[in-house]
Amino acid sequence: MADITPSGSGGPIRVSPPAPDGDLVVRGGVGGITAQLEELDLGAGKLDGLAERLGAVEGEVFNIWRDLGVHQNEPRSTGTPALIAVGEARDAVQRIRLELQRISSQVRACRFEYELAEERVRHLQRTLGMSPPQAELQKHIDFWRTGFLNGKAAEMLVGNAVTGLPALTPLLEWADPGLRTGRVAVEQEENLAIDLDASPAGLLERIGLLEERGSGFIEVIQVDNDGRKAYIVLVPGTQINDADEGTNPFDLGGIVDALGSSSEQVNDAVLRALRDAGAQHGADVVAVGYSQGGIHAMNLAADERFQEEYDMKYVLTAGSPISRITPPPGVSTLHLEHRTDWVPGSDGMPNRDARNQVTVTGTNDLYVRGGEDAGLGPGHRLDGYEEAGRLVAASNDPSLVESTAVLGAVLGAGGAATATRFSLSKTPPPPPPMDRRDPFSGRPQQGAK
Repeated sequence: MADITPSGSGGPIRVSPPAPDGDLVVRGGVGGITAQLEELDLGAGKLDGLAERLGAVEGEVFNIWRDLGVHQNEPRSTGTPALIAVGEARDAVQRIRLELQRISSQVRACRFEYELAEERVRHLQRTLGMSPPQAELQKHIDFWRTGFLNGKAAEMLVGNAVTGLPALTPLLEWADPGLRTGRVAVEQEENLAIDLDASPAGLLERIGLLEERGSGFIEVIQVDNDGRKAYIVLVPGTQINDADEGTNPFDLGGIVDALGSSSEQVNDAVLRALRDAGAQHGADVVAVGYSQGGIHAMNLAADERFQEEYDMKYVLTAGSPISRITPPPGVSTLHLEHRTDWVPGSDGMPNRDARNQVTVTGTNDLYVRGGEDAGLGPGHRLDGYEEAGRLVAASNDPSLVESTAVLGAVLGAGGAATATRFSLSKTPPPPPPMDRRDPFSGRPQQGAK
């Protein structure tokens, strides 16, 4: 990387990720690489402006020096020293201008070299199918400890395969009726007066309570922050229950809706729930989702219909594959992941490093012992992400301090709030006719009428 420093000053300016914060690795936000590069670009622009102004000064000084030439000997004892002094001043201005231009060009070279290095790493990973040696070793160690792929291994395995999911959605629904999506009905079930913990950990704890309520529930919490009402939408993770008989929008079909249709059905249901909960046009909203729910929460932030009606301020996800969803610039997002959790890596890409998007990865070692029900893996447990949320709130990392400050500005300190729970149920489309056709050839299947 180019060394960027004024001549004779200290060491070079370098771009580097934040140091690990205990068991947390932070990517993105105000302390992230992208923000640093943006600041370098901004600084380079200011240096160019100063150099341009100095160029004008240099021209004026040259004009003065030229005009003094005819007075060099009037008298020589004063005319010549004056001419020399003005000439030296012009040379000094020129040296400073050239130095500023040199620094500006090297600042831009710094960004170019970083982006080139990043692209080379991605190219090698795609070509060789391998991560750097240390990451490769960690994949094997984590698999030995847990019996599951870790996040990086899942990213490498999936690669770019999921980019074709929207086109494959009809085929998936044809092959497995359980993956079909359909319009989602919304019914208000209960209102609860709660004492809200508005921290990341407290919001994830509410999702745990919501999942205990049963299948297909979301929760809308109304918060009064200094006289201004704000709303929190809580969306659970994937729920697989045979008793639901395909009516739960958060079953496996919910993943198809989330990744294949940008959560069209669930987003529509959430909009209706917000209206029923009394949210007025333009109200501030925070969306919180665990696992599949995090995909829906991010899709909600990116939904133009939602943006026209409400003001999404913040999205919190835990264990969610959301790297292919880009939130609007005005939405701050915080994504909790764990190194050993394969689910966030199942979309085949790392999350963006952006000023408004922060990803926190837990790195503490996890194990699965014999006879233990590991579910989707020890790294994907909701209580583990609640603990990560507590570490985030206690962190002094600048990206996390900024992110939690945004959340606090929207929701305040928490306290008395009203939670409204809604049950969501989908009506899958009718099964295909008996003369189902092969999706590849278009011809009737064998034995079909």
